Amino acid sequence: MNRSQLLYAGKAKSVYRSEVPEELIVSFRDDITAFDGGKKDIIVGKGAFNARISAFFFSYLEEHGIPTHFIRMTDERTMVVRELTMIPLEVIVRNRAAGSIVRRYPFQEGQVFSPPVIVMDYKDDTRHDPMINEDLICALGLLTREEIQTIRKLALTINRHLTDLFSNKGLDLIDFKIEFGRSGDKILLADEISMDSMRLWDRETGASLDKDVYRFDKGDVLSAYAQVVKMMVPEGYGV
Repeated sequence: MNRSQLLYAGKAKSVYRSEVPEELIVSFRDDITAFDGGKKDIIVGKGAFNARISAFFFSYLEEHGIPTHFIRMTDERTMVVRELTMIPLEVIVRNRAAGSIVRRYPFQEGQVFSPPVIVMDYKDDTRHDPMINEDLICALGLLTREEIQTIRKLALTINRHLTDLFSNKGLDLIDFKIEFGRSGDKILLADEISMDSMRLWDRETGASLDKDVYRFDKGDVLSAYAQVVKMMVPEGYGV
């Protein structure tokens, strides 16, 4: 599939217009960043791991009733997706306390949240993605209150499916970030679901198997990503 126009280049993905109306091409690059872009590197092979596992999760969630933008993979790091009007919110589902929520609030690292905590951040790099509440979301005209509840319900359903999936492999899903977009009056899961956008802990060892390995120099991040893909994605899945 030909890439006709670069629409957006993010921290780790590039989005292109395709020759097919209402379809876009997403290329997962090998760039990796942390601390609001303060730490940057290129890790060869990382993009392919994130693309493969994102495709697997999107397909898995579609099978369980979650509408997504995913259409198909064209190679190991490129996917075709539905063109959506993106909602500029990051929806973070937290099953246990880790990362920024521990730094900002009096929670203990690893503290279990029951029920899970949902946090929404406004996507704006110039403002460092500030946390946002329901009233502000409505005041900005981003979502209606009914749509906020739809997204919360989708996020919790996604969390339940992914938590069960990881648990069966001996991994604990600590938290994850997802994004949504509109197709007409429908809200669909978009962006990616990968080790870049979640925290995973090995249940036996407590080891991180996510971007925290890179953030905090815990070891070889590519090996960690490869391990998750090997554990989660069936042999032969993909292109």
